[in-house]
Amino acid sequence: MLFLSITSTLHMTDIEIEQENKAIAREYKELLRISYQTLSQEDKQLIRKAFDVAVDAHKDQRRKSGEAYIFHPIGVAKIVASEIGLGPTSIAAALMHDVVEDTDITVEDIEQMFNPKIAQLVAGLTKISQVQKDLNVSMQAENFRKMLLTLNDDVRVILIKIADRLHNMQTMDSMPEYKQIKIASETLYIYAPLAHRLGLYNIKTKLEDLGLKYTEPKIFNEIVSKIKETKEEQDAYIASISDVLKESLLQEGVDFIIKGRPKSIYSIRRKMAAQNVTFDQVYDKFALRIIYKSNLHDEKFLAWKIYSIVTDHYRPSPSRLRDWISSPKSTGYEALHITVMGPKGRWVEVQVRSERMDEIAEKGYAAHYKYKQGATEESGLDVWLNLLKEALENSETNAVDFVEDFKMNLYSKEIFVFTPKGEIKSLPKGATTLDFAFSIHSEIGIKTRGTRVNGKLVQLNHELKSGDQVEIITSANQKPTINWLEYVTTSRAKTKIKNVLNEDTKKIAEEGKELLTRKLKHLKITLSESVVNELVNFFKLRTSLDLFYRVGAGAIENQQLKDFAAQKSNTLINFFKNKIKRSGTTNHEIDKPEITSNYDLLVFGKEQDRLDYKLSSCCNPIPGDEVFGFVTINEGIKVHKKDCPNAISLQSNYAYRVMQAKWIDSSQQEFKAILNITGMDSLGLTNEITKVISSQMNVNIQSLNLQGDAGVFKGQVTVIVKNNVILKKLIENIKKIDGVDKISRVYNT
Repeated sequence: MLFLSITSTLHMTDIEIEQENKAIAREYKELLRISYQTLSQEDKQLIRKAFDVAVDAHKDQRRKSGEAYIFHPIGVAKIVASEIGLGPTSIAAALMHDVVEDTDITVEDIEQMFNPKIAQLVAGLTKISQVQKDLNVSMQAENFRKMLLTLNDDVRVILIKIADRLHNMQTMDSMPEYKQIKIASETLYIYAPLAHRLGLYNIKTKLEDLGLKYTEPKIFNEIVSKIKETKEEQDAYIASISDVLKESLLQEGVDFIIKGRPKSIYSIRRKMAAQNVTFDQVYDKFALRIIYKSNLHDEKFLAWKIYSIVTDHYRPSPSRLRDWISSPKSTGYEALHITVMGPKGRWVEVQVRSERMDEIAEKGYAAHYKYKQGATEESGLDVWLNLLKEALENSETNAVDFVEDFKMNLYSKEIFVFTPKGEIKSLPKGATTLDFAFSIHSEIGIKTRGTRVNGKLVQLNHELKSGDQVEIITSANQKPTINWLEYVTTSRAKTKIKNVLNEDTKKIAEEGKELLTRKLKHLKITLSESVVNELVNFFKLRTSLDLFYRVGAGAIENQQLKDFAAQKSNTLINFFKNKIKRSGTTNHEIDKPEITSNYDLLVFGKEQDRLDYKLSSCCNPIPGDEVFGFVTINEGIKVHKKDCPNAISLQSNYAYRVMQAKWIDSSQQEFKAILNITGMDSLGLTNEITKVISSQMNVNIQSLNLQGDAGVFKGQVTVIVKNNVILKKLIENIKKIDGVDKISRVYNT
């Protein structure tokens, strides 16, 4: 084999260069050997060509460790081939993933040399790489969003990127400490959960362990040395259980292998922290894995047969039985997990999988497709990817919030619930009945009036549990309110609700424009572009949409418009106002579709409580910033920006002390008002009252108690309104209803 000589500034001798070239040749042969798929001659030629391009492109480059740069792309390609199991196209793209970024070769060059698909993968990987050069968290978040957008093109881009991240983590020793911590934190924050979600459990475990190695080196080394100390004892313990089970399994004619598997360092650390125990007090530090041969037809039968054999010898814990064969995880993962009481009173987890299940568990997405066999039904993983694409395309949220939502969907455990017809649906743990409605269809979610769980009427924010049967009651007149955002946890539901609310905002603004035109006409003013500009400046707003929305919502009253008209008639003041207008807001800004807020109040939690707080000095948040609260030990609640340099570590290590917080415009806050109504009872009066309230813009009914007795009608209605103007208008409209005698507001509640 001929290889281009690697040159460098290190003044290597001929012997050293020859040795290095031999090492590169060995790595290349190893890559072909471990390739997961059987390579054809054509495939080998493709990989060889990509390899030659990469060697030539990187010939003058070296890594921080001093070794030739080419070892990195080969290392990534090996992970792509063996641990993920992707084919020759992906292996070729992995070999060239840094070529466009680091050298003169362009994406167009790669397309000419190879094919559009490889060029597309390399282009996707190059986009992602222009990332992690910024310490700013919000930049990281934005780049992560861009990375996920490549899913629209090809999921393999993400898979290769995960392989790239794993190889970087494996070869980080020569980097400065601050870089190690940054890359490791980012890995634990995003890449490990993403690998988990794509079914790459082996890679996920490696990323987590390596992340811990650099973020908490002392604890990592302590756990590693403890594992080494106890290894002999653990091996003997696992062997004793294995020997018992082997004998029975062989008697039953099961074709199998048994593997002992220690728990990952990261999961031991997590258990120690969560339960506040020492290493010795973590009992289930290992698991047994029984992998059996079977055809597709007998898989389930054999799994339960093995379960029966295991539980003949060791008593199981019924509460810790996990059947992911009957209901696979949305990652495609299938297995039977049994926790049994082993010798010496220790809990041991036994995982039962067929060879097919084991391959899917090890290699995730790629293997899942290998076994798909033209099935038409979408798998959980496909559904998740489609939802993700949808969220990406529709998302108008800022990048940090998007990443937080996305992380929740990555991390969360799954629950399985049923439709009224008995169909099974998978949702993230913590999902509500309203999340369920949106998971069926966005139109059903938007029109949700009520929900029943197991036949009982429940609130929209009722948290679901596995096994629940959920029924959604819809109404054509129903529409989402701002409170709905607090009732849901999934990013799909949040995105859909926000889209509807934005549409409503625009409708209110349209009505506001018409209303403003009429009101100004009474004041002998014609609405024009210049008048709109003057009004925007007068009310200290930023856009025309702000102005029209506030008029439509009733936040701008008649008296304020009269004040504007009076000021406008004063020619001297008007002259100066025009001067200010010209030097200030441009027409372009005026027309921007934006509802701005005058942020003056900080509220916490779902209930939007007003609490004492201090602003943190590390990021100095100001009103309007995206923030979160952090409960300190001595200084109460400290408020940090979401893109604070400390945000990741606080949210990763002390999630239980983080609380929601946001700046709001107190003038736009919603308030509760209770109305007492009396009158003459007549047919259809109740219907008439509810119709008037529900047709009133920006009014939501919280509770309704109406009753008639001997021709007299009494009722109490609790409504949610934005301001007093809207409430007054509502009261006037109810008074006009035939039969209503008196309506009064209750203050002493």
